[in-house]
Amino acid sequence: MAIDPAVLVLEDGTRYAGNAYGARGQTFGEVVFATGMTGYQETLTDPSYAGQIVVMTAPHIGNTGVNDEDPESSRIWVAGYVVRDPSRIVSNYRASGSLDDQLVAENIVGISGIDTRAVTRRLRDAGVMRGGVFSGADAGIAAEKQLELVKKSASMVGLNLSSLVSTADGYSLPAEGERVGSVAVLDLGVKTSTLRYLAARGFDVNVVPQTITLEQLLATKPDAVFFSNGPGDPGASDQHVELLQGVLREGLPFFGICFGNQLLGRALGFGTYKLPFGHRGINQPVVDVATGRTEITSHNHGFAVDAPIGEITESPAGFGRVEVSHVNLNDNVVEGLNALDIPAFSVQYHPEAAAGPHDANYLFDRFRDLVVSAKDKK
Repeated sequence: MAIDPAVLVLEDGTRYAGNAYGARGQTFGEVVFATGMTGYQETLTDPSYAGQIVVMTAPHIGNTGVNDEDPESSRIWVAGYVVRDPSRIVSNYRASGSLDDQLVAENIVGISGIDTRAVTRRLRDAGVMRGGVFSGADAGIAAEKQLELVKKSASMVGLNLSSLVSTADGYSLPAEGERVGSVAVLDLGVKTSTLRYLAARGFDVNVVPQTITLEQLLATKPDAVFFSNGPGDPGASDQHVELLQGVLREGLPFFGICFGNQLLGRALGFGTYKLPFGHRGINQPVVDVATGRTEITSHNHGFAVDAPIGEITESPAGFGRVEVSHVNLNDNVVEGLNALDIPAFSVQYHPEAAAGPHDANYLFDRFRDLVVSAKDKK
């Protein structure tokens, strides 16, 4: 089989020539790098990666193929895929096919055979930026035209992608073991493992679409509310901020992950901002301020909450005292919020990461305890 050409073009004009991988054609998105050495299938199917061309820093990808057990959603969400060395064979007893074939089947345009270390260094130095992958016949488009198409593509800043990734209709999972209560999960790009962990803590899990109103949410009579991870700019999600403020005023226990952490920050009155190149991978060190314990955690975010670290502050939106509960040890970015006068907390990273690590899995237990405590006070 002939090897088709491909090229990755960044909006600053940088070009990387390689080989077509996956579907042929052209695709555009924000080019980001992910540092995980395992879990590529979970990465590809994580809705938080919608709109992004993902560069894998691990050099050899596809060894274990794909299977029917590891996907975090019903489809691949990345806008494009960049790898150095795609595996030529599949070797795993659970495999149902190859990664290359899956990318073709889901029309995901990718590129292989390029120096992904060089791409990563470029993104670290200049910051993440828009890009495009042109493969097969499209690799032959004039360089000037390719760059023009990249510069015309959408920017992640100001982009709301919730409607793209959220469920259209609500659905439920029953509680496992001793029932604690019901939790309404706002689907902003929720992962399957999140729902499993909540159900395993005794919650009837009711997943609701991102279009739900406060009245509709309260009509389901939840004992608690959860906001999921998801893609896009939290600054473009005013409707979800207003929804969350209504939930907080009702006194319902709240837990948010990733995008949910950014929305809690906004609901409490803090701002958000875009990171130069974000945190993506399964090896980010985060310190729990209360205990001093360092956790190795999984991340996927390009935005962060702008809140004061090392002090208790009053919520600018009037929800009482707030503290930053977790901090990234690499760059001092806010990684968690804890409201002291209302039952609400959140983290920026992923305690549910199926590929690991599982250092932060206890946060689901903390949420369960918060809900039980709130019910005992009634």
